[in-house]
Amino acid sequence: MARPMTMAEKILAAHAGLDEVVPGQLIECDLDIVLANDITAPIAIKTVREINGRVFDPDRVVLVPDHYVPNKDIKSAEQAKIVRDFAREQSITHYYEVGCMGIEHALLPEQGVVGAGDLIIGADSHTCTYGALGAFSTGVGSTDAGVGMATGKAWFKVPETILFKIEGALAPGVSGKDIILHIIGLIGVDGALYQAMEFTGSAIRSLPMDERLTISNMAIEAGGKAGLIEVDDITRAYLDGRVERPSTEYHSDPDAQYCRRHRASGGIPASALQHSSGRRGSRRQDRPSGDR
Repeated sequence: MARPMTMAEKILAAHAGLDEVVPGQLIECDLDIVLANDITAPIAIKTVREINGRVFDPDRVVLVPDHYVPNKDIKSAEQAKIVRDFAREQSITHYYEVGCMGIEHALLPEQGVVGAGDLIIGADSHTCTYGALGAFSTGVGSTDAGVGMATGKAWFKVPETILFKIEGALAPGVSGKDIILHIIGLIGVDGALYQAMEFTGSAIRSLPMDERLTISNMAIEAGGKAGLIEVDDITRAYLDGRVERPSTEYHSDPDAQYCRRHRASGGIPASALQHSSGRRGSRRQDRPSGDR
């Protein structure tokens, strides 16, 4: 019988073909989606050419030129052209040309490219956004993304998981952004280094999908490897009729082991102070004189 596991551990175990995994274990996993943008893709493309010259699956590689498009100068146009030419050469299904896309981390959920239970790597630090859908999603360097594009695989060290339980009704005007800023203020910008952050509690369950995506998006601002929210009826309603591939729900076992547990109330509005997401203050507070 497999040991009790967290969401993150279950997703990694499933994609490694294992019954169970433990924190610190090194594993090789099959990937569902590999993402890159117009800054990071050119280096990843070079890596693909060095390995075998082909992507492992043109339906599972996603290229979104969203940083320097429309192009600001010749160099940025050249970056975008490398991505465009590669997408055409490789028949990439999910290539989004200017005018057909927006911010990559809003685009992939909206277009149904990512879903519950997926294992996703992206050459962008905020790839952790998709954890709000019940996926394990994490940012990697361009070289690792290139290896993923060519082989469909990546290695991971199974992370420990921190549980954040946010209970109670949200005060008027409080959003998911306030919740994650409050959490980062509590643990610090390096408070979750290479750890999965799992968000639960009645306050989290009350949030619409856009605010959940905001919370997971900012897991990296605490150094987190991933930011996960378990699937519920709000997630299912969002994914229904949208997601391209069948989804698989993974829920943490009641007796799963967490390296730390934090509890907080959803009732205190807070905002980040200049110049770090780790600095926070009540919205009722006057800004410190040094920040004027």
